[in-house]
Amino acid sequence: MSLFAILKSSGTQSGRLTDRSFDQCLKCTACSSQCPVAAVRPDYPGPKQCGPDGERLRLKSPDFLDEALKYCTGCKRCEVACPSNVRISDIIAAARTTYGDQKFKVREFMLSHTDLMGTLTRGSAPLVNKMTGLKPVKLLLDKGLGVDQRRQFPPYAKTSFRKQFETVAGSQQQYARQISYFHGCSVNYNMPELGMDLVRVLNAMNIGVRLLKKEKCCGVPLVANGFPDKARKNGTLNIASFEQAMTEGSEGILSTSSSCALMLKDEYPHVLGLDNSKVQSNISFITRFLAHEFEAGNKPKMKPVNLKVAYHSPCHLIKAGGVLHTLNVLWEIPGLELQQLNSNCCGIAGTYGFKKENYETAQAIGSPLFKQIEESGADYVVTDCETCKMQVEMSTSKKVLHPLELLRMALVD
Repeated sequence: MSLFAILKSSGTQSGRLTDRSFDQCLKCTACSSQCPVAAVRPDYPGPKQCGPDGERLRLKSPDFLDEALKYCTGCKRCEVACPSNVRISDIIAAARTTYGDQKFKVREFMLSHTDLMGTLTRGSAPLVNKMTGLKPVKLLLDKGLGVDQRRQFPPYAKTSFRKQFETVAGSQQQYARQISYFHGCSVNYNMPELGMDLVRVLNAMNIGVRLLKKEKCCGVPLVANGFPDKARKNGTLNIASFEQAMTEGSEGILSTSSSCALMLKDEYPHVLGLDNSKVQSNISFITRFLAHEFEAGNKPKMKPVNLKVAYHSPCHLIKAGGVLHTLNVLWEIPGLELQQLNSNCCGIAGTYGFKKENYETAQAIGSPLFKQIEESGADYVVTDCETCKMQVEMSTSKKVLHPLELLRMALVD
């Protein structure tokens, strides 16, 4: 059962509890010491108070809901720090949706329904990109919807990834090994070149790429913005697509987004109550897959890439335990000088940093990271997360690359 269902079924009149997992909390405050929001917002009570402590009160009465819950970024650093494996961030997200304001919000809908928004830009991406960059439009979004006018929107691609993939789809059948790719909204509508880099890298390793027959947004922005039912519907479709792909000969399902991979593999069961057990072990973030392939001796031929890069570890990849896999992959690139940045949250947290009331918090959280990047002397910043890329490129002078982009640059043609 998902956390959202647990809270709904618990009720506030009967006092009946379906799940008391929050009672595992030792009250050690390790979570609060690692919370990036608590570090910059004195008015935020912290994850322990908003999560396990607050849930005990909310189960007695929804009147105990603290509006400060909206300041949680969902970065999950509290869960990484927790010695008792309490899902603090998920408790906060579920409480915010279940007990909070249930009114329909246009801003939250727009920011979270990424498939729909991407589809609406079809054939008009250049115009949309120009419009969202105009000061009057930014001001209108700020005053009318609460999307901060200082935030830069990621540009939409003129041609979607799925459309671009058609140019190489036929050649993928020549490879004995086949992998299915969950490209996600960002690659399909904003960064199709990253998806094409995946194809080039895997083809250089004698692996063919297939697209899923159908896929929908993984659900991360939907959960964060109060649409768990829509996220559950998307997840049901995605799991069915994964199961179909496995029966049709795919070795597994890969994602190039650290947040998508975490949701698809680890969080569907306990956040949305979805059973992905038939395919869970087959879902992987790209660098985990590549690290294992490299270790087994399947590496593409690479030439030196004489660059200095600074690596930023995304919060959700830290939660998934995947940072070492990315580092292992980057260390294999000849000529690359790699600096690992301090483990600081960038602050954007998906759609969080787009909201007017969160913008200053997001920038304050990311400030130590931005300073370190500017002082690094690196040619590029490297990260696995598309929204971290947005935040760093907006807040520093550096261009950000995905690990796959560096691998593609190193390929011997």
